[in-house]
Parts: sequence; C-alpha cells; structure tokens
Amino acid sequence: MAMDLLSAALADLRADAVVTGHFSLSAPWAIAKPAVEGAAFRTGFGGPFYISMDGVDPLRVEVGDFVLLPHGHAHVLGSAPGVEPVPFDDLVAGAGISPRFDTPLRLSVGGGGAASELYTGIIFYREAVRNPLFSVLPPLIHVRANDPAVGPWLADTLMAFIRESMACQPGWAVAAARLADVLFVQLLRAHLASAISHTGWLRGLMDPQIGRAIAQLHRYPEREWTVESLAATAGMSRSRFSARFVELVEETPIGHLTAYRMYVASGALRDSRRRLIEIATSVGYASEKAFIRAFRRWSGMAPKQYARSVKDPYYVAQSTVSAHSEIKARVRA
Repeated sequence: MAMDLLSAALADLRADAVVTGHFSLSAPWAIAKPAVEGAAFRTGFGGPFYISMDGVDPLRVEVGDFVLLPHGHAHVLGSAPGVEPVPFDDLVAGAGISPRFDTPLRLSVGGGGAASELYTGIIFYREAVRNPLFSVLPPLIHVRANDPAVGPWLADTLMAFIRESMACQPGWAVAAARLADVLFVQLLRAHLASAISHTGWLRGLMDPQIGRAIAQLHRYPEREWTVESLAATAGMSRSRFSARFVELVEETPIGHLTAYRMYVASGALRDSRRRLIEIATSVGYASEKAFIRAFRRWSGMAPKQYARSVKDPYYVAQSTVSAHSEIKARVRA
C-alpha cells in the first residue's frame, strides 16, 4: 500500500542532468568532496571504503552498497578513517584532467595498496531544495547490498546506469538521466522499507490513511481541497484526521497542500510560454492576485522574479565541472 502511494507522490520526479565519474583508487587514499547543488551517490567494487561527514560517524561502505546524499553535503571518502584527505578539486587539477559536463570523469590515485573501484554521480533535480520529498530526506542514505529489502532490480539498474554513463554512446546523457530516476526511486523504496523510523512527510506517507490523503492532494493539487474533503479521502473524521496529520507530518493539512502547490507552480514558472493565470489555475487559485500573494509568502519573492532567479539545472551541472577547470588553470599559472 505504502509503495503505491509513493508511486503517486513521485510521479513528477525527473532528473534534469547527471554528472558521473569512475575512480580507480589504491590504499591509502582519502578525498574531500565539496558540497554540490544536487543529489550525490557513491558505490564501489573491489574493496570497501569509508564515508564521513559532519554529524555522522565514519560509515563503512561494503562492495555493492549504495550511498545517497540527497542534499549534496560535503563529505570525505577514504580507504580507512583517519587518512588525511586531499581536496577533490586539487586532485583533479594535479592530475591534469579537464572535467567535462558531457563526459564522465575518470581518475586513478592512491598509494599502491588494496584497490577500490568507485563510481560516483551527481543527479540534478529541478527545485530539489523546495521539493516536499527532499525536505524530509536525511543527509545520508545507506542501502546495503545484503539488505533483505534490496532485490536484484537495484543491482541491475545500477549496472545499467554505470554502463550507460561510462560508454558514452549516442544518447547516453538522456539514458543516464532516466536511469537515475529509476535508481532514485528504487533506493528510496529500499530506504523506506528498511529504515526504523521516518520523519515529516515520509512518515505521513507510510500511514495508510494519512498517506492516501497526501497522495491524492499531490496528484490533484488544483482541486478545492478542504480539511473535510481530505479527511473523507482518508476515511477519518475531521478532528481525528487533523490531529493525526499534524502528529505525523508536523504541519497542517492545508499548510502542506499550499507548500506542494507552490512547489508545482515553481516548476511551471520555468516555462516562459505559460501565462501566470494558467499556472495559478493549475494549482487551485482562481485569481492571479491570490496566487501571487501565496507564492510570495512561500518563496519570499513574486513569481516572475522567482522565475528569473532560478538556475537552470544544466547550468548548475556545467558550473560544477567548470569550477574544476578553473582551478586547474590557476594551478598551471
């Protein structure tokens, strides 16, 4: 039941761009990765590695495990805890590599010891910062290869993604982005099935009755939802529904509805061909004035100003690798 609700909630999830890399590493090694504006993933073969970040104890990642950092936090990857890390940008610059947005980054480093093959990527999602799903994901998700919740489908998708992103056949960028969507959903499914507890929106989604209401308002944000109609969808009384919703989701039903409507609208604002009243109507507002008021409260700026301020995902992805090229140029100078 919860997984079907998850499908409805993730119906509009779509990767806009993917940057990938393959690192051949021999112990001892450690790399300090900076924060990025995307969801970073890590997986390895040939030998385990460790990942550490502020507020999280060093985590041992076994062969075939998968680590996802939904918010792109800075972190350190290493062959063992305590190895002095080399900043990733310095490593790339010192190797004389020119990172490209349209080509996977390949790098070989280390001290000649036990070998690890590390595959990495950054998935760029539209409006991830304000996406109601991303807002409740933890800073680090570790999915173990031997977890009972993980089936062969995850390994199959992972290997298909690696092959597509490394081979660079015609159309690989689109194929990798679509496979990244599938990977993300499968990882999230495994995380939901194996995690002991969830918070906020995910906790509400896992509840059969509250989850049904959340899935419906996400699927039809334009409807004239009220607490009464949402409670009816959940099969609960108004008072019991409201109390349970706030207990699980940690915001009111209408507050969550408004936030989700604004998230949908923020994506629609990228399309300059759409009129403002059309966008307003698509998320349940009968007038531009009411929509502008709600959007300003949500984002802190008017819709048109917001549309101008939002970075294009491909621009963000290109900026990520361009920064490495600039650093390399400064080193050579």
